Amino acid sequence: MRPKIYLFGDSITEESFSDDGWGAALANHFSRTADVVLRGYSGYNTRWALKVKEKVFPPPESGDDPLAVTVFFGANDASLPDRCSGFQHVPIEEYKQNLVAIVAFLKKQWPSTRILLITPPPIDEDGRLLHPFSDDSSGLPERTNEAAGSYAKQCLAVAAECGVSAIDLWGKMQQFPGWQKGYLRLQGDCPLRRKIRDDYFVNWNGYMTYRL
Repeated sequence: MRPKIYLFGDSITEESFSDDGWGAALANHFSRTADVVLRGYSGYNTRWALKVKEKVFPPPESGDDPLAVTVFFGANDASLPDRCSGFQHVPIEEYKQNLVAIVAFLKKQWPSTRILLITPPPIDEDGRLLHPFSDDSSGLPERTNEAAGSYAKQCLAVAAECGVSAIDLWGKMQQFPGWQKGYLRLQGDCPLRRKIRDDYFVNWNGYMTYRL
């Protein structure tokens, strides 16, 4: 039986098998050695992830622990509570405790599995104002890079506290000039192929920062 790598997260994970997606890149990288299994749920935050964790993973079986599980939440948790995506907001202390609970569940489920936390990515606020996801007319972004950074720090703190690995995607991406245009996914709008930035979805270049 080939080992498995589970990708557990929100829409950034759910859509990671699209063109230029980081999940597709991982599947390609491990094509002869492991199966990359998608467990991504668009719109989810850590509060909702806790409610479905027993349903989305198979029961533990002796000797069948996955090779690794990525846990990639925080972009929705960090939505500002007084803006149009406020229903997705999770207070930062609850976010931290939810991550701790998810890690504890995975450790109990599969003691030998490597757990990898990934921080929320940075936010291109100008891009979100140009291409809003709703009919919000406030002229204000419903997510900010500052808020995403605060949640990223808590994610890293949880990794250190729980003794698991982490990728500081929020910090790493911003080390590269032009990250807003070069490291966030471009979405094709067929048949015109008009390119619209998703403003926090990670493309191939963003994936490559994982490896640096």
